[in-house]
Amino acid sequence: MSHPVHPGPESLQPFFNGIDALCQPQIIFGGSIAALIGGLVFRRYLVKPAVAIGITVATLAFVGLSCLNGQFLSQAQKPDNVPIWILLAMTGFVLWVSFYQAVRNDDRIRQGLRTEEHEAAEEKLHVWPYLLYIEGIVAAFAMLVLFVWSVGIEAPLEQFANIAKTPNPSKAPWYFLGLQEMLVYYDPWMAGVVLPSMIISGLVVIPYCDPNPKGVGYYTFEQRKLAITTFLFGFVALWVVMIFVGTFLRGPNWNFYGLYEEWNPHKLEQLNNVNLSEFFWQNFMGESLPKQWFAREWPGFAVILIYFTAVPMVCAGLFRKLYKSLGFVRYNILIVHALFMMALPIKMLLRWSFNLKYIVYIPEYFFNI
Repeated sequence: MSHPVHPGPESLQPFFNGIDALCQPQIIFGGSIAALIGGLVFRRYLVKPAVAIGITVATLAFVGLSCLNGQFLSQAQKPDNVPIWILLAMTGFVLWVSFYQAVRNDDRIRQGLRTEEHEAAEEKLHVWPYLLYIEGIVAAFAMLVLFVWSVGIEAPLEQFANIAKTPNPSKAPWYFLGLQEMLVYYDPWMAGVVLPSMIISGLVVIPYCDPNPKGVGYYTFEQRKLAITTFLFGFVALWVVMIFVGTFLRGPNWNFYGLYEEWNPHKLEQLNNVNLSEFFWQNFMGESLPKQWFAREWPGFAVILIYFTAVPMVCAGLFRKLYKSLGFVRYNILIVHALFMMALPIKMLLRWSFNLKYIVYIPEYFFNI
């Protein structure tokens, strides 16, 4: 049974209500992509220490005000969610440091100077004691943090599993919440096997498909725009943001909730999910669904065929220089992985906008896309 949470000061209710109104999936994911693109475009401005300090202060103020809301505080202080706060903080910090150094190196390269990493490489130091000394300090600091963490925060152990009582919402560990979010839009074989396999294979083959000799051993963005943008899109927008959404915006019955909205287990969203075949045959053609599975689902197969054949050819024409530098084989390996990555946000957008569940729906053979 859920207990009511303190809504926070009355004067902050317009602020809480405004943020809750923005906590729509389209706005969250669209805003994260826009913020990523904006960060890359205005990176020279954002890496200024004064700007970074201002953003940090504003973020801390936002979190501080949010903690005055009982619902947000109850989720933020859960032991399970501590790693997510660390993930968000470390992601922002590491991205800022890397782009700070990348901007400095890009400016030096433009001026005809060597990068700072190349200049530092001339000063050779012995592994002992210099490197091991630093590694020892870092290891001791990490052990101290883990010790304080384990003593100060209780382990999130719950009662023994009870088949008569299922937690609502039943969530995976925080590092699998992005995968659990994908299960909303794809069948388990697709979200749990195919897409993770494409992530792993992409990380393996992409270095071999990139003939660019620049940007090796030093920070840069201008010499690796495509590679860095693609990686950040996949990691930040399609993984970190999905973990955040699965933690703070997915509540009972796996419904979407506002950041400060109380989790009501009786809230039910009426969704009339339809398949592409129903759109085509019933809404567009005005006919009943064919009973034979291939006759029924050929529009979905046609869409997938066009997506994996026509789109690569169009991209090859638009990015002729990239196609020539990669060659036929490496280009197709790269574009197939990119298309699989883009299939996730496309499918999410179709679900939110049109309640489209499956592009291909063949329950006779448990094959759904």
